[in-house]
Amino acid sequence: MTSPRRRLVVLCPHFAPDTAPTGVVMTRIVHELTERGHEVHVVTSLPWYRHHCIEPGWGGRLIRAETTAWGSVQRVHPFPGADKANLVRRGIGFVAFSLVALLAGLRAAGWFRRCDAVVAMSPPLTLGLTGWLVGLSHRAPLIFNVQDVFPDAAQRSGAVTGRRVLALARRLERVTYRRARAVTVLSSDLAANVAAKLPDHLRHRVHVIPNFVDTEAITPADRVTPYRRELGLGEEPVVMYAGNVGLSQPFDLMVQAARRLPDVAFVINGDGAAAASLDEVASTVPNLYRVGYQPPERLPEVLATGDLHVVILKAGLGAVSVPSKTYSVLAAARPVVAAIDPDTEVPRLLARADAGLAVPPDDVEAFVAAVTELLADSGRRRAMGERGRALVMAIASPSAVGVAYERLITQVQAVACRSRG
Repeated sequence: MTSPRRRLVVLCPHFAPDTAPTGVVMTRIVHELTERGHEVHVVTSLPWYRHHCIEPGWGGRLIRAETTAWGSVQRVHPFPGADKANLVRRGIGFVAFSLVALLAGLRAAGWFRRCDAVVAMSPPLTLGLTGWLVGLSHRAPLIFNVQDVFPDAAQRSGAVTGRRVLALARRLERVTYRRARAVTVLSSDLAANVAAKLPDHLRHRVHVIPNFVDTEAITPADRVTPYRRELGLGEEPVVMYAGNVGLSQPFDLMVQAARRLPDVAFVINGDGAAAASLDEVASTVPNLYRVGYQPPERLPEVLATGDLHVVILKAGLGAVSVPSKTYSVLAAARPVVAAIDPDTEVPRLLARADAGLAVPPDDVEAFVAAVTELLADSGRRRAMGERGRALVMAIASPSAVGVAYERLITQVQAVACRSRG
């Protein structure tokens, strides 16, 4: 049965051609919705993620608007700061971006024209309130897409410590959850976290919809890749971390493992607030390689290069953040060693498919032992990779995620119509 055509406004911090992981997620969700015949108007930022500054050819305007075959895209200035570790500067940038996005959102789909739903993505948390105000102008319910629970994740990682800032963020978080007709999260852990911040009669508004992985682009491939040769590597085993190099990841695990396993190449591929300090460390550890982000089209090759991938989060973050890279690694048919809080989403996912090993986030001995155990058994790694690939194909394909959002939009729109009565 075909769903009725809907008119939607989507607010997100990144969108193609920007390379941020959340931009890839929302771009594909929009693609799936438009393929189903829906009209979508996107409000996002000018491309800036890769180098933390606006990409050449995109500057010069506060807002750039373009019409597409399926709706429109309005790109607003992201107010980036050169120093990613300057959280005050980043917070001011988020607020400024959200205010300009509000203006763009009000005119998206036409000034005060009725829409069926507004979808807003967090982080930044401020975009949720923007989405609610945009929804009011278009008489449309808000669906709040939460990728990471803020401020919990920032507080537990130590990135934000100021009491006033945390109190303000918690207030904004709860207000936004209550204003949203639905809140989507990536796991049952995040669902429990968000639901606990809502009164009992609103907890049914929390829905779990995982991020998709492009199982057509990311497929099992030979481990001997051009990327491996570019790094100067041969046949030695490669342990790979590919993703954000931020303050939430305990990279000391990889540093210590590299020092203890000199015949293994450890590759940290990505950029972020911790990149500069890791570059210094890597210069003193011969088998530790630090590489910046690669173009998105090279992701399958990067993933294939690793014989074993690691997914790491500092203690306390496993229940408030789900590294989407886990699904991509499994799609590439590679096993995972996860150093994350026990009994959270990633360890449960690995156990469900028997696709890797999970260890506590701060236990170097357990981490090194898990890496050593899997590197010693290529047959076991291959079997784990196959099982992980099969699971991702079953639960996280783009079409499955698109259908889930379509159903949720239909549901919240129906509730909104009844409320208007």
